[in-house]
This record gives sequence, structure tokens and C-alpha cells, in this order.
Amino acid sequence: MPAPRHRSRSLRRLQRKMPGGKVKKVYLARKPSRPKCAECGEELHGIPRLSKVEAKNMPKSKKRTERPYGGFLCNQCARKKIKEDARLLGSGLAKA
Repeated sequence: MPAPRHRSRSLRRLQRKMPGGKVKKVYLARKPSRPKCAECGEELHGIPRLSKVEAKNMPKSKKRTERPYGGFLCNQCARKKIKEDARLLGSGLAKA
């Protein structure tokens, strides 16, 4: 029977070969899912798969891309949004 701290299904169970040649069950935390684009749902590139605790200790520049809507929209959706905003601004329909 596993120890009480290892009974949670939030931990991954893996079979690992130890240096002595024995195969043991190892319990590891699951990786969080990849961040997705808010508009199209595509996986965002340039953003690491980190837990909230790990991300807290990283600089902001490492957590998201350095462009408008970085970390929120993929590059294609961001490009569309910027063009849309520029067209609205040019026509005078944009919010002040």
C-alpha cells in the first residue's frame, strides 16, 4: 500500500529503474496544461508550462512573449486584433 501522501491521483505514477537495477514506483506532480489562445484556442508558443508557484519566482519577461497581447492571444489573432483596432481608430468609431 502506498504511503498516504502518495494516494492522491493528482500525482503521476511512473516506473523508474533505480541505480541498483531495481524498478520502483515514483510519484511525481503532474505538469500543468499548455496555455491556450483566448480567441482560437491554439497553444501559445514561448510560454513555459509552469505551476503557479514556479511561475511566481520567474521574471515577467520569461512568462510571456514581449508583444501586444503576449501570453493572451496567439500571433495570428494578435495581428488580426491590432489591424481591427487600427481600422476602428482610423474610421473614428473607436472608444476614447
